[in-house]
Amino acid sequence: MVSQVIGDLPNGDSFASRYEIQQQLGKRVGRRTLLARDLKTEELVVVKLLSFGSDFAWDDLKLFEREAETLKSLSHPAIPRYLDYFELDSPTGKKFALVQTYVAGKSLEEQLNAGRTFSEVEVKQIAKALLEILIYLHGRQPPIIHRDIKPSNILLRNRSGNSIGEVYLVDFGSVQTLAPKAGETMTVVGTYGYMPQEQFGGRMVAASDLYSLGATLIYLITGIHPADLPQKDFRIQFEHACHLSPGLSNWLRQMTKPTLERRFASATQALQALEQEQPTNDSAELAIAQPPDSQVSLTKNADILEILLPAWGFDWHVGIASFMSVVFLAPLFIPLQVGDLASFITLLLTFSWMGIPFLGIVLSALGGQIRLRIDRQQISLAYQLFGWKFQHPRPSSSQEIRKLECTNRRRKRFFESRSKLIIWARGRKYELNGRIPGWSKILTQAEIEWLAREISEWLEMPITSERSSIEEFQENQYPDEGF
Repeated sequence: MVSQVIGDLPNGDSFASRYEIQQQLGKRVGRRTLLARDLKTEELVVVKLLSFGSDFAWDDLKLFEREAETLKSLSHPAIPRYLDYFELDSPTGKKFALVQTYVAGKSLEEQLNAGRTFSEVEVKQIAKALLEILIYLHGRQPPIIHRDIKPSNILLRNRSGNSIGEVYLVDFGSVQTLAPKAGETMTVVGTYGYMPQEQFGGRMVAASDLYSLGATLIYLITGIHPADLPQKDFRIQFEHACHLSPGLSNWLRQMTKPTLERRFASATQALQALEQEQPTNDSAELAIAQPPDSQVSLTKNADILEILLPAWGFDWHVGIASFMSVVFLAPLFIPLQVGDLASFITLLLTFSWMGIPFLGIVLSALGGQIRLRIDRQQISLAYQLFGWKFQHPRPSSSQEIRKLECTNRRRKRFFESRSKLIIWARGRKYELNGRIPGWSKILTQAEIEWLAREISEWLEMPITSERSSIEEFQENQYPDEGF
């Protein structure tokens, strides 16, 4: 530990017998950032000072020490390198100093304030460079979450031609490495407008940095601070303030989803999606119209999405079911003429096994419907008949919707699995296409695909395609057979 008495550190003063101050780069309560020359190496360095004072908080020291330890463990060309850490004594109290390499570049904030604008190509270059840095940070053990990605903490230098130049991520003063233990308080840090909802509650994961990066890129494109853009359901509405390709616009929406689980899961996933440069499932380019012969009713607006599946109606399905029931049940009525109690019991058991499902088909043909409803509060799936309805599964909060799944119809030998559309929320399955057989018409593959796109657009959630358990069983039993 080096001890040196210092005052207000005017230009030209040296301290720790090594660093000569050149100028002040930044200042806020209890902190100063200085540009200094290392008298030993003759190189410019950045010195961060934390001062004890009347407004000093121990959380500030904890974050300062964490920044020093984090930088000491990192080795990346786009991140300032740790050089030194020591304590200082001064007439005004104790100070802590962190020394790191100096990056001679201008921040995105400075460039925006100077009137510079960024093209879509440049924004993509910046995004890719920062995602590469985040892949490195999030891949550490334990993962390192920056928590304060914003234009003032991103530097550019050596711009040439069509290249954006070198991109640097600086200021690790808010970094978090480990989740807090039970009972431990967490310091909430970050910058309003760039912080996702979970960060306000003290929770942060890799996807939290992705939100901050997305908000930063929106600022570059629109020139408007994210906090000054309108919001709807906590989502930043930026589309009206810029002209972007559908691919990048959808990608930014995915980056800044208010719900953590609906963002990209990792920086690697976000980078892969950006490099593909393809619109996501909610793009208008991928819209699918309702099949012309479909009787499904869809209601959709900003606040609600509702799907109504019609009843069977009197068609050949009901006709065949009625004929087969008569064939099997009619002979059982003959013994009843002699009062055979055993035959009567047999009839009851047979009716319970065959008649009740048949009755359900007949009744549903007269008015049974399935209604899927999603609004901003909850999702529900109801089976309705003559004004009576029951819900299965129970309704869930719409904020708990985690996955939209679409499975395709497949056939092998005597097995066949229907195409299905499933919405997962809180471990519950909200399934369309015959969860209760005979209750409504079976949706065609075209209807499934149409409804999947409509729900995906409304939820702003991608569609996943997974095989049903029946299909997996079929492939295990008959691996050499196709359709």
